[in-house]
Amino acid sequence: MSWREVLKIGELKEGESVRIGSHDYVLIRNILREKAIYSRSQSQTKDAFGFKWARRDTYDSTAILENHRKWMVERYLDGKPELLDQWIADGATVLDAGCGSSYSGLLFFERHLNRIDYLGVDISESIDVAVERFRAAAKKGEFLQADIMHLPFSGPTFDMIFSEGVLHHTDSTREALTHVAGFLKPGGRFLFYVYRKKGPIREFSDDYIRNAISELDDPSAWEALFPLTKLGKALGDLNVKVNVTESIPYLNIPAGEIDIQRLFYWHICKAFYKPDWTLDELNNFNFDWYRPQNCHRHTPEEIRAWCGDAGLTIERFNEQESGMTVVAIKSMGSSS
Repeated sequence: MSWREVLKIGELKEGESVRIGSHDYVLIRNILREKAIYSRSQSQTKDAFGFKWARRDTYDSTAILENHRKWMVERYLDGKPELLDQWIADGATVLDAGCGSSYSGLLFFERHLNRIDYLGVDISESIDVAVERFRAAAKKGEFLQADIMHLPFSGPTFDMIFSEGVLHHTDSTREALTHVAGFLKPGGRFLFYVYRKKGPIREFSDDYIRNAISELDDPSAWEALFPLTKLGKALGDLNVKVNVTESIPYLNIPAGEIDIQRLFYWHICKAFYKPDWTLDELNNFNFDWYRPQNCHRHTPEEIRAWCGDAGLTIERFNEQESGMTVVAIKSMGSSS
């Protein structure tokens, strides 16, 4: 299936424009791209991720890819990759809403891409990197550059929607969840991950740093985060554990033995650490967190309620300190 056929736009030449619904698109480098004006925070978030995903050397190593693949299989599939075989039939339509460079989509759907109709959509020019990565992997897929709040479809279109760590980077997580769910067919699955609210010190520190680098350009913000990245690595390399003898509920710190880097990471501010990753790779993860101005965090109660409002029945709810992973089924007869 060609998504251009679905949208009934026919053949376009390079640089030609077309109006679909209430939005205008232009064909550039064989990809339809939305002509749009975004809010200041959404425009900044778009540029931040375009910068991040262009730096392939900071996230495309085998160690990072395998770590993320394993994490996704654990969260979405309960460690059982065969579940995906059951969930998507041959010819299924799959939307990767906010695909970036298709870092997650290519890993998660890799074995299935040549038997499904995959459409990756992203607001940034990282879509061009996604095309390169699909081509290198010899996988089938189509791409569209657009805000997920301006998708050119009307009504239920997709058998599955995947949105890994994206909804919280829009102007409103709730509105994005509800809007995107409207493109899911009844009985289809919506797989998404959103950030969870953390303790008061971590919440304050994260927003303080995010605001402090907000006026820098992307390369300068990248460099400004290196001292924090180096601190996270220094703490991790210590390999020292401390024993918190009693829980500290006001700070959301539980009792128990914990590595000092993890204590800092979860309860003071994010300074990512993996012992076998380079500083650039670690800095990429910190940049991913601190740079986007749109970076909302939520409670489990909020996410459960919003799913219900969107006509979604939760099948799996994986709650971790970092965030919440949801597998939800669109209710039959739902008009959301």
